[in-house]
Amino acid sequence: MLNNTDKFAETTNIDKSGDVLDDALRSLRIGGSVLLREAYAPPCAIAIPSSDKLAAFLGLKQDTLAVAFHLVEFGHCEIKSASGNHITLTAGEMAIMFGGEAHTLSQGKSDQIADLETMLAGGPNIQKTSAAQAGLGVSLLCGVFMLHQTQLNPLFAALPAILRVNLSRQTSLHNLSGIAHIMANEIERSAFGAGFIVERLLEILCAEAVRAHLEVTPQQAVGWFRGIKDPVVGRAIKAIHQNPAQDWSIPRLAGEVAMSPSRFAARFSESLGESPMAYVAKWRMNVACRKLSASRIGVDQVAADVGYESVAAFNRAFKKHLGLPPAAWRAHQAA
Repeated sequence: MLNNTDKFAETTNIDKSGDVLDDALRSLRIGGSVLLREAYAPPCAIAIPSSDKLAAFLGLKQDTLAVAFHLVEFGHCEIKSASGNHITLTAGEMAIMFGGEAHTLSQGKSDQIADLETMLAGGPNIQKTSAAQAGLGVSLLCGVFMLHQTQLNPLFAALPAILRVNLSRQTSLHNLSGIAHIMANEIERSAFGAGFIVERLLEILCAEAVRAHLEVTPQQAVGWFRGIKDPVVGRAIKAIHQNPAQDWSIPRLAGEVAMSPSRFAARFSESLGESPMAYVAKWRMNVACRKLSASRIGVDQVAADVGYESVAAFNRAFKKHLGLPPAAWRAHQAA
């Protein structure tokens, strides 16, 4: 078993935000699927539906978000979202559409736009080209990351609508190019078990992209990434994640980090953009959702597990954040 970072001395350089990021990543239960890997010659364009439509087309459960991703293996392509966001990806770059908007991939001005859903359903790929022509255009590897229980997950809330990463940029925190290379080889080989391997590699690819984003997020940018990097706020977040059932209060959290309650509350709010107790409430509801969807334990036990002595108080808090009482929410998820 891995040692908990609590076992290491305060003077070491070990990053203690790691297990908080682990916790948030695990709660998303990331999966993935490759939808297409093709080369196209300009002019070409492919329409990608919104996350909701992708999830429905793929037959995913209600608590699962389908997040499209696009990796450019050679050449370049334009990505234009429904809201007007526009970026150009070059070879070795990947975009993950965490915002869930419908968007178009293109190179040059095409009079015809291929529809991804039609292509996946076995319809004609009107953009498909010859091998000779394709060498002049763009090669794409596109798919979806499947994320679960994104509601009230602080990591997911902190991600940009379009996360853009350069796979060739090696850093101490990630090895995106290595993962992508192994995945491409598995797809090409089509060996026994390749599907399972590719699914696991997609999970790692998504997590590595998040770590790459964490590394380049400016320290002054308000949000969860700033909070987990802060040595004081990060320790408080870690304590909340480790024991959501604790009777947390601002004085108790301030005691965890050896700071006065007023200074701690100000520093926490300045880093995350929300109060410590608001964060506690949201994380408790995140944990409660996972327990309700993954087990059949009673609502009263779930309430106790996340720090509520009163089931009525838990019901009120849950409905405030999720829109339904816990029992009704569980039944809705099951349906």
